[in-house]
Amino acid sequence: MEFALVATWLALYLLLLYAGATAATALFPRFADEGVAFGVPVALSILWLVVYGVGRLSLSVGVWLALAVLLAVTVVVASRGRSVDGRAYAEAAAVFSLAFLLVVWIRAVDPAIVPVGGEKFLDFGLLQSLLRAETIPPEDMWFAGEPVAYYYGGHLLAATLARLTGTAGQYAYNLALAGFYATLVTAAYGLAGAVAADRDLPRRLSAGFAAFFVGIASNLSTPAKFLVWLLPESLSGPLAAAAGYELSGLATGPQSFSYWDASRVIQDDPADFGTYEPAAAPVIDEFPLFAWLNGDMHAHMMSTGFLLLAAALCFSYYQTPADERRRRVALLFGALPAVGGVIAVTNTWSFPSVAGLTMLTVAVAPAAPTTLLPDRFGGRLRVDGLGGELVRIGAALAVAVVVLALGLVWSLPFWLGPASGRELAVLPDRSSLVELLAVHGPFVVPFGMYLSARVAGTLSDARSRLATGAAVVGFVAIGAALDIAAVGLLGPILVGAWLLARGPTLSDRFDGVPAVADGGDRPVGFEAVLILAGAGLVVLVEFVFVRENIGRMNTVFKTYMQVWILWAVAVGPVLGWLVARWRPAWPSADRARAATAVGMRVFVAVLVVSTSLYGVFALSNHADRAGDLTLDGQAYLDDAHPQEAEAIRWLDDREGQPTIVTAAPAGYQWVPSDGKGASAPASLTGLPTVAGWYHEAQYRNDTVYQRRVGDVETIYTGNRSAQRRLLSTYDVIYVYVGPAERNRYGTVTIGDLPDVTVAKEAGGVTIYRVAEN
Repeated sequence: MEFALVATWLALYLLLLYAGATAATALFPRFADEGVAFGVPVALSILWLVVYGVGRLSLSVGVWLALAVLLAVTVVVASRGRSVDGRAYAEAAAVFSLAFLLVVWIRAVDPAIVPVGGEKFLDFGLLQSLLRAETIPPEDMWFAGEPVAYYYGGHLLAATLARLTGTAGQYAYNLALAGFYATLVTAAYGLAGAVAADRDLPRRLSAGFAAFFVGIASNLSTPAKFLVWLLPESLSGPLAAAAGYELSGLATGPQSFSYWDASRVIQDDPADFGTYEPAAAPVIDEFPLFAWLNGDMHAHMMSTGFLLLAAALCFSYYQTPADERRRRVALLFGALPAVGGVIAVTNTWSFPSVAGLTMLTVAVAPAAPTTLLPDRFGGRLRVDGLGGELVRIGAALAVAVVVLALGLVWSLPFWLGPASGRELAVLPDRSSLVELLAVHGPFVVPFGMYLSARVAGTLSDARSRLATGAAVVGFVAIGAALDIAAVGLLGPILVGAWLLARGPTLSDRFDGVPAVADGGDRPVGFEAVLILAGAGLVVLVEFVFVRENIGRMNTVFKTYMQVWILWAVAVGPVLGWLVARWRPAWPSADRARAATAVGMRVFVAVLVVSTSLYGVFALSNHADRAGDLTLDGQAYLDDAHPQEAEAIRWLDDREGQPTIVTAAPAGYQWVPSDGKGASAPASLTGLPTVAGWYHEAQYRNDTVYQRRVGDVETIYTGNRSAQRRLLSTYDVIYVYVGPAERNRYGTVTIGDLPDVTVAKEAGGVTIYRVAEN
């Protein structure tokens, strides 16, 4: 185990936490103590923005200049009398360290960077490319001579930290992965605590709930299967049949548990998947613990901490009174677009969510959006009645568009690069009510209880409360019957959260709209914005998706992670309120109040325990695999691929980015029988190959990719003149001939060229060197 590396990276992160927390005091003056938890994403954002800008000239200069800028920002903010509270820093550092060390252990048990079960080869190849590159964008390791056609912002951060610490890529991959997880958990802890403190709720309790749900909890698939296993067979079989599922996995016993199952709950119609086989029909509906157990360092994971930073900036705006117009303008049009730029290049799927959070925040914040304008303009706009509400919503939408446009400016070079050209489509196969509850139940149930309790407190009699509840149940049933289960399930939550968030203001203008208050004196807080944002995303992907040959799988995959993150933060103060503040809406004696309090504690305990079962089974199974702990992601090569290990390491030792040739097309296996290997030499070294993984057909277009596939075959087996021409066209330096190449091409003739010599022979691999012209 590389303890020195672990200590070095943790020390670096804790220094970043302190530096970023100092800068955060200027961003979050009304929750400065809780804002310390955003020290790492704030610091990383500053580093990223400098590296991304200067890196087009020199990555090395950009990395060290970024560190200097971060230090300068820290000194300037501190010199203005802003300092980090020691106890708040210790608390955030403890949360970060625990989360970081958890994933360090997870990865040390199984650190392998392999092609199966995810996209580790993509992620590691991008990291290795950036460690080799002198400028950005990096050259595509699967499409030599062209810039990468994928969002690489998170990999750029990992490469920046690796350069600062002098860490080799195979270790940096796993250490950066642990850092992104710890950043997420700590940010969730901080934001939930800040929202709870603003609502006079138990801060640490609410923050702890959020950290648990974002870092440990699972969906309800695992506890449901566990319950089925506990039932007698006479009941378990009919129940599974009624729900449309076969008994499998944990439902048949703990020995059959697979950590994979809970991430494939929703089943879409295979007919929507184009060329995919029916076995590919499950939609990816993963959650953070699954993602980090699986071990990809993928975009949808690395962006999560920055998405919460954007939410925290929105919360800071939400808290800022109307008379502090300059601060609100700076947050909206200065800080938020910059973070949006980071998110755009890190995970483009999350970029529109920045605009959505902004729109919702501005629409429901206590300060009217018209106060963002100078008095001579804003004072002319109507602010009362229905017209005023329409002005508020329209202004919020306009602000969101401006924030999105400014975010595009921050990330403009990325948008000017190669694009995949995918288009939007509508009306995919939709999720059933059972599937939605299985995936989103840990949040939808407490949100429903929370909102119904708040609404019930505004209704004057039991009959009204009963009628409202019956209407909600009927709406859910109708939605399920009409195959729009998401609308039926989340429609009441969307309406209720919006009315509760705007209730006190609306009630002054319209008869019959309740003013809902917490304890009679406060409206619903920022948790409503997070609830609305998550619910809106869930409903959206039931009707709109990005057209691919895998149906809406990728759309749900990249969107549901955002939903989980936003809702995990919101559920923290919601559960804190249910435990500490919920009282019966009806006039009652102390006995009823006591029973309600006990009932809420039991409900929360059951929710926490049930969503912990996945972690218990998954982590214990993971621990059973433990041998010699290491963070070397390439340590497995000697045992799993002894024929190629030495050759790949030899290539990895080459300087710069010389172009290589490997078998194409390549897929998700190392060396299948058809020779479509996984581009291991390119993916594990960052050296660009002429044609690699078949995802390049999706990133660019199939015609261009297939042309290169044909050129690769010619390089291996064609006539001499064509071989020489293509070697020159692609500026090839090394030709790799291993098991995949021999399986695919049979007799390889490239070595017959007079200007091609053997550079390395190892195991079952021959690497030829092409003489440079």
